[in-house]
Amino acid sequence: MQKLQVQGLHHVTLVGADRQTSIDFWEGVLGMPFVFEQPNLDVPEESHLYFDPGDGRLITVFTREDRKPDPSRTSTDIGAVHHVAFWLSRATFSQAVRRLDERGIAHSGVKDRGFMDSIYFKDPLGLLIELAAYRFFPPEGVSHGEVLLEAHKIRVARGDPHIAEVHLADAIEDIIRRQRESLSDDRMPRNPY
Repeated sequence: MQKLQVQGLHHVTLVGADRQTSIDFWEGVLGMPFVFEQPNLDVPEESHLYFDPGDGRLITVFTREDRKPDPSRTSTDIGAVHHVAFWLSRATFSQAVRRLDERGIAHSGVKDRGFMDSIYFKDPLGLLIELAAYRFFPPEGVSHGEVLLEAHKIRVARGDPHIAEVHLADAIEDIIRRQRESLSDDRMPRNPY
């Protein structure tokens, strides 16, 4: 028996209300280009809208003109989606609170997550959206996930309750030490002063 090894998220499809509400939110608030539309091939009276979140994947939305937005919080029952998170650059994240406030969109304010910062708000249909900005850049050729795995190991070894910036910095140093050779016999920290 072998795994069905995935290589990334292909797309997420949401049940939307009317077409314009989806376009106004996904493109008009979050800046995702509306890249194509076709009928929902399983339910022809619905439209299937596709948005590009910027990483080569897709967010898609099934819409119908007879469905109206309901801003009540979506289900958080077992098996339901709790929230969807989107990655922002640090520059855009620093503007997010102001830009949400300008639209009158209620939000959580900035939340410290140790390895990233987050802001939470609901879309027009009650889905919780997270805007997330990492506090670190991984070394060239290394993913954020690889740095987080290394930082987790460091955190657990030290008995710390959650990943903090010190764990990230030490993880990046350890990864670079393992991946990049040096002519030095001893690569330990030094104080030349």
